[in-house]
Amino acid sequence: MLMHRLPFAFFVLGLAACGDYGTPQSTAPAPPAEPPAPATCNAEPVQGYVGQVASAESGAAILKASGARTLRWGPPNSAWTMDYRPDRVNVRYDDAMKIIAVTCG
Repeated sequence: MLMHRLPFAFFVLGLAACGDYGTPQSTAPAPPAEPPAPATCNAEPVQGYVGQVASAESGAAILKASGARTLRWGPPNSAWTMDYRPDRVNVRYDDAMKIIAVTCG
């Protein structure tokens, strides 16, 4: 009878050896992080780009000068989603790659 229980005892001891007996982990939640300050777009300072060539350089300059977080290019004859994002600057251009409008949203 003891011989039948001996393999079971070794199995249980083997499982017990797998346990983690180190220092207990803290279960206290981390304090909430401060939300980042919202970046808002201001299209007034970048209206001077209307009529200029749409390029990576002009896009980067518009993004920086507008204070927006993201830039969305509007190719000619394309549809846009109507979602409004206060941190986005929109730059529309025509077939000649000339900027025709700079707006926020």
